[in-house]
Amino acid sequence: GVRPRSRPSGAYAAALARLDLDAVKDDLRTLFTSSQEFWPADFGHYGPLFVRLAWHCAGSYRTSDGRGGCEGGRQRFEPERSWADNTNLDKARALLVPIKVKYGLGLSWGDLIILAGTTAIEAMGGPVFGFCAGRVDADDGAESVQLGPSEVQAKLYPCAVNGTCKRPLGSTTVGLIYLNPEGPMGFPDAPGSAKDIRDAFGRMAMNDSETVALIGGGHAFGKTHGACPSGPGPSPKEDPVRPWPGTCGTGKGRDAFTSGFEFKWTPNPTQWDNAYFRELLENEWEAFKGPGGHWQWRAKNATGDLAGVGMLTSDVSLMHDPAYKALVGLFAKDQAAFDAAFAHAWYKLVTRDMGPVTRCVGKDVPPAQPFQYPLPPPPQKLADFSEVKLKIADMLTLSNPVLPADRFDGQAFYGALFVRLAWQCASTFRDTDRLGGCNGARLRFAPERDWPENAELDKALLLLKPIKDAFGDGLSWADLIALAGTTAIERAGGRAMRFCGGRVDAVDGSGSEYLSGLPDAISDADVLANARRIKGLGAREFVALVGGGHSLGKMHPSRSGYEGAWTADPTKLDNSYFRHLLLEQWEPHTSQGGKKMYKALDKDLYMLPLDMLLRTDPELSNVAQAYAADNALFLEAFAEAWTRLLNADRFDGPAGNVCDKPPAPASTLYV
Repeated sequence: GVRPRSRPSGAYAAALARLDLDAVKDDLRTLFTSSQEFWPADFGHYGPLFVRLAWHCAGSYRTSDGRGGCEGGRQRFEPERSWADNTNLDKARALLVPIKVKYGLGLSWGDLIILAGTTAIEAMGGPVFGFCAGRVDADDGAESVQLGPSEVQAKLYPCAVNGTCKRPLGSTTVGLIYLNPEGPMGFPDAPGSAKDIRDAFGRMAMNDSETVALIGGGHAFGKTHGACPSGPGPSPKEDPVRPWPGTCGTGKGRDAFTSGFEFKWTPNPTQWDNAYFRELLENEWEAFKGPGGHWQWRAKNATGDLAGVGMLTSDVSLMHDPAYKALVGLFAKDQAAFDAAFAHAWYKLVTRDMGPVTRCVGKDVPPAQPFQYPLPPPPQKLADFSEVKLKIADMLTLSNPVLPADRFDGQAFYGALFVRLAWQCASTFRDTDRLGGCNGARLRFAPERDWPENAELDKALLLLKPIKDAFGDGLSWADLIALAGTTAIERAGGRAMRFCGGRVDAVDGSGSEYLSGLPDAISDADVLANARRIKGLGAREFVALVGGGHSLGKMHPSRSGYEGAWTADPTKLDNSYFRHLLLEQWEPHTSQGGKKMYKALDKDLYMLPLDMLLRTDPELSNVAQAYAADNALFLEAFAEAWTRLLNADRFDGPAGNVCDKPPAPASTLYV
């Protein structure tokens, strides 16, 4: 079954508040130069290893569904811990265990891994922009299964030939963070590799400058490992007791095998500088097979410091793309430009999956960055939401030529329209990377405004505009939309719900560029389960929300291409939807708009393919049966799910929600 990701506890938030991050950093700095026999530090410094650890934890993030990233610390679990790109990172995490045990609950694995990498950069002289603490650890690797390799990934995100994978997968090669560094399909094709780089880094929303800065900054440190061609040995999945023992000599130090390449990128691999870019520009590079049996590159006629320096095909490819080459030239001659670009790009890399800056904790949190889609602060004085509700209620049964109301038994009814408006606004929320939701009311702008599922909602906003104008700056569009849906539900027979105001309005729709709604045409249970997991909705919540939303109103060919009503009384919220769904006989039906749907035998009732999954999927059907048998149970479940949906994006630190706080006396935040 599908369950939401781990919910942080109040105990975690309290422990995090007590955590002394400076003390953790001091312990990390001591660790960096305390080489241990079980895994000796290259060049006497573990810094490069921890930069790689943090990069590979964070670099799995993809914008397509918000999955990946280091929140959750899922690199500790399958499938990520056995990815080829994560070979020997079990040793890096083992080095960190004493620090994790020392600081306990308040120091999550996600935070520890990112802090280790960030502190390592700083310790080796590199630029650091800041640190956002508050990553909540996962209990298992369930949220990485869709990253692959797995049967679920193969079905939902198939890749016929590994190495040529396309979006929505986050990398060109399942099991690697981005792409094959040896070149496309293992061939040293530098121009082709440049195309793969732009594609792969674009899947996590990195632009050219960020991409080149990250590659050059990451490769300013450390070395690759491929002492012989026989490989690292069995992965943690294959041998959990002694994973990746190494098959070259001792398997460690000079005999280590990690990637199969063998070189250092710069003459001073524990010191921050721009030598990587200068070497790319100043030398002619030739491909050859290294001792690990993989294609790598060396400078022609190299002597002295350059004798042990090498490059990957992906490195050399930066010289075969005009835009990338120009950035290599810039960073080679301007250390300050490189420093600034890398510091910002690293912070974005390791923080992108955390969502809004309101989830960040610590004294080193920078101001909100563009990738966090910051919102303005709420006004000091909010509207009287009780008065707003009265005006919304008055509007529910008064048809307006802006968008004539549906009529049932001769009575105008806007209730379903306002519920749909609020649902479409709030259901963009992704629990995977905490993007979306109704805070910001971005459905007023492109791209949400232009989504087919939002057809005619611009007219719903016009209906509400007089109320918005009447209350001015104290009433945001986001609060008005959420309250309109809530009021319509209550007036249709739903439970009274506490409304938590204080949402604000975005100035554009940029925060929605990677989001999507929930298509009604879903007819595959696995696809629906995946969509629910992205939204963070358990079975009981999801079934209640669908049943509540589809209890009211009817479908419109002009909006969705579907037609008809779900229930006999589309103005009333009760469990009739579930009774119809489970007790009627349904037959395939094609709407006038050509859409496939279902019609009740001998009755004027209709269902969508998504509705039928609530009848046929065992987990969802079990919940639907419970709601069909108990109207009170359904109404309570719907009220709870609706409230959580509307408030999902109201963050107060990593574990809190502003709407979970008890209302202050005479507060206008709640009604």
